[in-house]
Amino acid sequence: MASQVEGYRAWLAEHGYTKLTIRNMVKDLGQVGVWLSRRGLQAADLSEDRLQQFLSDQWEVGRRRLPGPRGMRPLLTYLRQAAVVPPPLVAPSPLEDVLVQYRCWMVGERGLSAATVLRYENTARRFLSEQVKPPGVFTPGGLTGADLNAFLLRECVRVSAGSAKGRVAELRSLMRFLHLRGLTPLRLGTAVPPVGGWRLATVPPTMAAADVQQLLDHCPREGAVGIRGYAILMLLARLGLRSIEVARLQLDDVDWRLGEIAIRGKGRREDRLPLPVEVGEALVAYLSGARPRGSTRRIFVTCRAPHGPIRADLVGDVVERACLRPGLPRVGPHQLRHALAGETLRQGPWLMAISQVLRHQDLATTALYAKVDFTALREVAQPWPGQGAA
Repeated sequence: MASQVEGYRAWLAEHGYTKLTIRNMVKDLGQVGVWLSRRGLQAADLSEDRLQQFLSDQWEVGRRRLPGPRGMRPLLTYLRQAAVVPPPLVAPSPLEDVLVQYRCWMVGERGLSAATVLRYENTARRFLSEQVKPPGVFTPGGLTGADLNAFLLRECVRVSAGSAKGRVAELRSLMRFLHLRGLTPLRLGTAVPPVGGWRLATVPPTMAAADVQQLLDHCPREGAVGIRGYAILMLLARLGLRSIEVARLQLDDVDWRLGEIAIRGKGRREDRLPLPVEVGEALVAYLSGARPRGSTRRIFVTCRAPHGPIRADLVGDVVERACLRPGLPRVGPHQLRHALAGETLRQGPWLMAISQVLRHQDLATTALYAKVDFTALREVAQPWPGQGAA
């Protein structure tokens, strides 16, 4: 392992590990090399099972300050990236083979985004896994409409009406793929029933502008986590970005000279929005001192090593923690988007202006926010029949 020491040290430094941690992990690399030599093995023979055996042998000889399997994972990751250790050889099951084909079909022929592909694939995996019969027999040709309806009924119990509609679309997509590939003889997509739910039937959940300001006022602005959280909250509250749009932001998306920011939204759409001064200042505070250095061009990265782009669900965690500080009810990132739309509407702009800010493709989607302006609605509401007589 001697030839891998410097490369491993540089790799760890690039991924944000501290000097003390790097020294300990390089020491573990040396211990693994000694263990392999004593067993007559080469570095290419290393695997998850052999690392587990290494840890067990070290424990038996009395070494107690040992990393766990998770702590040894970076070593194996680096050696595989450096082509020292071959990737694990796992024979794909019939189910996994179908899922791989389904993923390629969604990307190559449907042109779906990565987030949509992941969501569709997760639903397909859950549904098809229920069809595997012991001992691992997978026969999609035996699927029936009853199987689809039973799965959908179980999903409807635990998710909202909007998510249930998504399950219908995901199941129909899967059934279309299976039929096109000849894996099912019938077009079972037509057997998936629609989910009841009417557009504009509900009032979008929102929060008062004063509560939004409380989230910002109580957010700490020191430390990497606090400064990053404040920048994320500013993007949500002042520009109405979605969680995935925050996670996708890259350094090149901000044009500091023109004061604009590029947003990659739904349907691979890209829009440019003016960058408010307070949002720009929050981003500068994060980029100038709190953001860890690394090779990624994403703006927001993890604060702990190994440093990499944040996931969209971390944006929700930031909002949830922000609600706990002033003692407000927990809300999600999308409710800050609703709050921005409602407050903008109360200030007087037309729905068309709000649609441009929120980047809606259909003006009917923006019309939903007109329902939250209760002050204006009271001015146009007609008296209830018989109210005067009562």
